[in-house]
Amino acid sequence: EYDGSAYKGWPAQKYDVPSVQENIEKALRVLANHKVSVVCAGRTASGVHASAQVVHFESDVERSERSWTLGV
Repeated sequence: EYDGSAYKGWPAQKYDVPSVQENIEKALRVLANHKVSVVCAGRTASGVHASAQVVHFESDVERSERSWTLGV
């Protein structure tokens, strides 16, 4: 769930435009201590909020589901 007011939509974009994907990947990179790419079930447009949006990523780092969720 997120408030999309500060973002120009879901997908990472060129020219340093703030996106939801970019920010989730940055947070996951910190938690996993390696680059993480995400795949999203759906997308949002600029300024759109979302809840229950499913995002998939892979990592060999072991953390509880709660740690991943609260960490991001």
